[in-house]
Amino acid sequence: MKSAERHRVIVERLRDADQVGVAELAAATGASEMTVRRDLDNLASRGVLRRVHGGAVPAFPSGVEPPFAARATAAVEAKRAIAAAAAELIRDGETIVLDSGTTALELARLLRDRPVTVLPLSLHAVRELADAPEVRLLLPGGEPRPGEQALVGPLTLASLRALRFDVAVLSPCAFGVEEGLTAFDLDDAEVKRQALAVSARSIVLADSAKWGRAALAHVCPAERPDVVVTDPGAPEDQRAALTERGVLVHVAVPTTTESR
Repeated sequence: MKSAERHRVIVERLRDADQVGVAELAAATGASEMTVRRDLDNLASRGVLRRVHGGAVPAFPSGVEPPFAARATAAVEAKRAIAAAAAELIRDGETIVLDSGTTALELARLLRDRPVTVLPLSLHAVRELADAPEVRLLLPGGEPRPGEQALVGPLTLASLRALRFDVAVLSPCAFGVEEGLTAFDLDDAEVKRQALAVSARSIVLADSAKWGRAALAHVCPAERPDVVVTDPGAPEDQRAALTERGVLVHVAVPTTTESR
């Protein structure tokens, strides 16, 4: 198992437990305890977790937005499959407002060689597309949120209001049929709502870990997007309920377990 895959296992274990032990992680990953300790030290240096004697604990309390570095190592293959499916729903020549988030960043990587116009709402995606040969890159104003690098504030909103897009691609923090799309940050939620308002159609990227959860700030009802792209782990009853409400639910199946 490669290091990125071990990191993903560690992050997912910490999502469901208050503490994980070195021996437990060694058994789960097939790695030696020495290798696991190095993995934990690496993740701790990036703020993903906090080291304790014999293992690690989450670096953030439950219900608080995990740091970008932690999310970037979680469900990587599912996110790549979701991004690939979303890329197929975008036509050459279209104008796209691309939300912040790790799955949206995967989509940005797939758009590098496409003749499209993109306004990214994250500096992570801006850097990914800055030298893309085929992409017409538009830069919004705004203030990057610390750590997240998501652009928010009145300048970002003004940039969105001045334009019209074919597609809004949103990556919510949490998603549920009853709860709708939600975000941890109030300003981020406002930017997402504005992106929806200025776009002809919308695609939501939501891996299964986001389903059935709710964050602080409401973005829109679950039936507002035209398409939701997810992975096979999303609850079947919620997928069916969303389909009944007129939303196209696309299930993207990962094709490999190899991590980047």
